[in-house]
Amino acid sequence: MITPAFAQAAGSQPAATDMLMQVAPFALILVIMYFLIMRPQQKRARAHADMIKNIRRGDTIVMNGGLIGKVARVVDDGELEMEIAPNVKVRAARSMIAEVRAKGEPVKDSA
Repeated sequence: MITPAFAQAAGSQPAATDMLMQVAPFALILVIMYFLIMRPQQKRARAHADMIKNIRRGDTIVMNGGLIGKVARVVDDGELEMEIAPNVKVRAARSMIAEVRAKGEPVKDSA
């Protein structure tokens, strides 16, 4: 009564929903990965960029290598000069700053 070709054609219609059910778990994993990994990382990077941008003279900073010093002067957008001991100043790249420990008042120029 029913030919094999007609029976095969009727079974091919739900294939689209089967494919959707196979792709849905991967999409769900990507959404979860975005909210658990990517979004917090972007937020942390934005906070670090703001911290680096707001560094000023007199702040105590910690470098990625563990060096601790006080900002003596800001050279430009990419560099600053820090005092690591009395009368010992070194230039450092702003991108290598790990944290700002203490916000100091800017040193006033006496001129």
